[in-house]
Amino acid sequence: MSSAAEQEAEAEAVRDGVEPFPAVRRRGPVVWPGAPTPLGARCRVGPDGVAGTNFALWAGGAEAVELCLFDADGTERRLPLNELTHEIWHGFVPGVGSGQRYGYRVHGRWDPWTGARWNPAKLLLDPYARAVDGDFALPAEVYGHVRDWPQQHVADTVRDERDSAPFVPKGVVVQDDDDWSDDRRPKTPWPDSVIYEVHVKGFTKLHPGIPEQLRGTYAGLAHPAAIDHLVRLGVTAVELLPVHQFAHEDHLLRRGLRNYWGYNSVGYFAPHAGYSSSGTAGQQVGEFKRMVRALHAAGIEVILDVVYNHTAEAGELGPTLSLKGIDNRGYYRLQSDARRYADYTGCGNTLHVVQPQVLRLITDSLRYWVTEMGVDGFRFDLAAALARSFHDVDMLSPFLAVIAQDPVLRRVKLIAEPWDVGNGGYQVGAFPPLWTEWNDRYRDAVRDFWRGALPDVRDLGYRLSGSSDLYAWGGRRPYASVNFITAHDGFTLRDLVSYERKHNEANGEGNRDGTNDNRAWNCGAEGETDDPEVGALRLRQLRNLLTTLLLSTGVPMLVAGDEMGRTQGGNNNAYCQDNETSWLDWSLPDDAGRRGLLELTRRLLALRHTHPVLRRRAFFSGRPQGADGLRDLAWFTAAGTEMTEPDWYAPAATLGLFLSGRDIPGRDARGEQVTDDSFLAILHAGPDPVEFRLPGPPWAETYELVLDTSLEDQTRAPGTEHRGGGTVTVGARSVLLLRVGG
Repeated sequence: MSSAAEQEAEAEAVRDGVEPFPAVRRRGPVVWPGAPTPLGARCRVGPDGVAGTNFALWAGGAEAVELCLFDADGTERRLPLNELTHEIWHGFVPGVGSGQRYGYRVHGRWDPWTGARWNPAKLLLDPYARAVDGDFALPAEVYGHVRDWPQQHVADTVRDERDSAPFVPKGVVVQDDDDWSDDRRPKTPWPDSVIYEVHVKGFTKLHPGIPEQLRGTYAGLAHPAAIDHLVRLGVTAVELLPVHQFAHEDHLLRRGLRNYWGYNSVGYFAPHAGYSSSGTAGQQVGEFKRMVRALHAAGIEVILDVVYNHTAEAGELGPTLSLKGIDNRGYYRLQSDARRYADYTGCGNTLHVVQPQVLRLITDSLRYWVTEMGVDGFRFDLAAALARSFHDVDMLSPFLAVIAQDPVLRRVKLIAEPWDVGNGGYQVGAFPPLWTEWNDRYRDAVRDFWRGALPDVRDLGYRLSGSSDLYAWGGRRPYASVNFITAHDGFTLRDLVSYERKHNEANGEGNRDGTNDNRAWNCGAEGETDDPEVGALRLRQLRNLLTTLLLSTGVPMLVAGDEMGRTQGGNNNAYCQDNETSWLDWSLPDDAGRRGLLELTRRLLALRHTHPVLRRRAFFSGRPQGADGLRDLAWFTAAGTEMTEPDWYAPAATLGLFLSGRDIPGRDARGEQVTDDSFLAILHAGPDPVEFRLPGPPWAETYELVLDTSLEDQTRAPGTEHRGGGTVTVGARSVLLLRVGG
């Protein structure tokens, strides 16, 4: 390990132009002063009309910064950036243009006990790099400390002097002149939105209609065969699992696995190079943009799942890839013992969003993806971690305040995963207006009802009707609730009715990973079975769950493949399964049950699109709306009587909800009052059929049966008519939807 004096001498040599690394060629372009803004590498015309690239890096506390340019053969040229403005090191390099590979070496003190972890032997990725070439391997050379130091309890305090450049990817200079003048954003209103959570690679990898060379890529998702499925299904937005450049964790690489989901970001401006079919020297940027344009042309918005709460550098024992080596204390939350990291994410580190430079990095990244990459919104992973001030979650935090006033970001879709793993991190219902939230209380209530484990129906009533108990404050609306039953994290819908226990052995963690709280019911057999009765019951439960989701008030979110009965074999944490476990199986012609499930989903989404009563913009009042005493929402027991207070506090297997189309608040685009048909939905989770008495006048004279999940053929509406005041048989574990007649 170098002494402090040696480190200072090395930094002084860099400032004076002396060659501290004689093996590295320094001949090449001179560095002109350039400008401190914008951050990153930007092609521009410099003094006297000379073309080149301006490089700017915030590195607070650093003693020197070297720009490292890499030739095609890997030769590295190190150029000192001698200009320093407001802690930003900058310089303009004439003749450098698009396609140039680069990185940084940052000099400073090595004193992990105070959080200082500068190490110029480690090549660092520019946080503002617009493209990344190469993949992250994680040999010992990539770590700023000596991993195999004999005294492991202090290993992270011993600086590793080996060069990491051969083992890390490089940033790529990208020329970006696209003005998006030919693009038309769908701008789907929140109440009309249906979100489809999709993995770029997993959705396209096995699709038979996509050319093999495009499968697993942005171009594959832009292919007509992929877009046709989305359009025919009826979704309005794809929510892409992380597409920021990410790295694979060392413990996965050692087990021969990879990070499939991508929640391990290292480049917040760069589309993940592994999803590019056209190249990684900047071509991935254009390919991503073409994907967005193709989806927009089909009327589909693009929402990104973004991970600004932590990075791939993990804790003090993690690698040095970018921010840790630029200014560890400036970018990360540290404990009072500054050697250690504050971890509100469960991933080893937490970005210190209160710091101005971190807040700037995040908001610059968000604006870039909106204005220059064309995306329409963001889902923020562990958003509570971003809303923390110095310790506690604070809904007046700098991050939320900046978003609220930003003229670009306040106009796009903002979705919070409203929790983190720290104390006080569970914040469902607490985010301010402009934000929608993943509503896990919806997920839990619906799962419990259909598996027969709901102690009473109070919570279910709130969830089905928009969760007013959580969101009816501060001007929030029902669409603040993003309703979901499954997500990437957990069982697929088919596995939810096929397994009660997780089966994560393939992850190599002794089945210890993944949640044990699945709220699942396997319908009588664990895993796949040939029992026809169990198979039929599972399909009916799948139909029930999808129908419940798509008839509920709020914004529904489907997980790609659930509409086709996708299974992960009971793995509820397939984050490292980059294989057939996670990829969508498109072999629908082989399975009539799965085809029927897909047709039902299409019918439900078409129904939702047609009827504004299913897409309410305001909460139900539950009060009489006219002289006849009808309410906009009414709840009924199987006996046909309106539910009373004691009914809500008792277990119930059958629940009816009447949705009035006469009393929809708001007006259409032409100022006309919005009216619609009225509907009665009956949910029955009991194991035996039940006779349900249909509410008569003034609720309805007649009813037409629109949907019955007990039927195997879901390609068309049953069309049966029933009299108000009469009874209808509701099959065991099924949903009926009836349209009100005269």
